[in-house]
Amino acid sequence: QVQLVESGGGLVQAGGSLRLSCAASRNIFSFNRMGWYRQAPGKQRELVAAITSGGSTNYADSVKGRFTISRDNARNTVYLRMNSLKPEDTADYYCHGLSRGDDYWGQGTQVTVFS
Repeated sequence: QVQLVESGGGLVQAGGSLRLSCAASRNIFSFNRMGWYRQAPGKQRELVAAITSGGSTNYADSVKGRFTISRDNARNTVYLRMNSLKPEDTADYYCHGLSRGDDYWGQGTQVTVFS
């Protein structure tokens, strides 16, 4: 069974930075795409950033220029570097992997940005 385990969330002041990590239990090349979603209280889950097995990336407009998704194939880990954090970035962040039409989700990590 595939597992995605997130880490790196926490409490940070506005303007600060965090780096989220998503460790996969198998080779991340097996995923067509991996990404980060977030869900704030009372809101729908939304895509934050994604990266394909070929290295192409895409970002939500709200995080462009502030967040960077990357991958370390040797560590089977995907990262989300978040800079210039804003209170509206507060949410539970989830790692997602898409492999052969199957969706895999991590358990989530909480990010709270205070002003």
